[in-house]
Amino acid sequence: MQKETNPLLCDIESGMCEMPGNENDSLGSNNFKSIEKPIRVIYYTDPICSSCWGIEPQLRKLKLEYGNSIEIEYRMGGLLPDWSYNSGGISKPSDVAHHWDEVSAYYDMPIDGDVWLEDPLSSSYPPSIAFKAAQMQDKDKAIVFLREIREMVFLQKKNITKWEYLEAAAKKAGLNAGQFKTDYEGKAKELFNEDLKLGKELGVRGFPTLFFTDKSGKTEKVYGSKPYASYEQAVLSLEPNAEKQSYPKDLTAVFAKYPSLTAKEFSELTGTPRNEAEKVLNDRTAKGELEKTTTKNGSIWRKKN
Repeated sequence: MQKETNPLLCDIESGMCEMPGNENDSLGSNNFKSIEKPIRVIYYTDPICSSCWGIEPQLRKLKLEYGNSIEIEYRMGGLLPDWSYNSGGISKPSDVAHHWDEVSAYYDMPIDGDVWLEDPLSSSYPPSIAFKAAQMQDKDKAIVFLREIREMVFLQKKNITKWEYLEAAAKKAGLNAGQFKTDYEGKAKELFNEDLKLGKELGVRGFPTLFFTDKSGKTEKVYGSKPYASYEQAVLSLEPNAEKQSYPKDLTAVFAKYPSLTAKEFSELTGTPRNEAEKVLNDRTAKGELEKTTTKNGSIWRKKN
């Protein structure tokens, strides 16, 4: 009997937001060998996937330590096409609210589930298509854009299917707003459908899913939200000589690289014990160096302009 799954009910133990109905588990005949760097990472994600928000600390650290060895390709998975799903105890948006609050505590990342009570999203497709539009312009700015819309939905309770929020995030990421709108209404939908098609071919059954592939085509997969060591091990098993880059771990340096950080991210990136991280961040906030935004399930700190 097939396990009942609902894409918005993320399994806390596996760290996976699972899609119903895709039982394949293969890279098939696709050739995903790394071209430029020793390892190519295909990262299947979704803007409203709470488990993907949960791995932001690990992913940010991986980029800092192994950025010379890996190239990460972001692909959209289409977590919530619409509300035709009715399984796993979730049949309407309000059912997600409590689940998100629970996930927030488990991942130690601020998520306010009340968006599902106050201004629920009808689908994750519009923000996913918007990401593809951002990617068409600039891959690095697209990642900034994705972070921006994630903060909007998880912390600011904003319904990121709405154009006003997508446009605001695009501008904040430094994208050309006119081009962004043109691409969003045109070619980006096609690119999103290509991501969905490829995801089925690869057997992507939930998010986050990361495929690590070396130049010979050998692949390691990491499913779900896992500790940092799991992602590092995937790199090292394919490229044992991958050099771990050292990077400056002081507060100023990490905020220069990533302008907004949660306490979990700050702890992961600087090596500050988690129980001390919040105190350090609050002290710097009191000195006027950082701005703190607090939700009912945790805070985020930003570098003051």
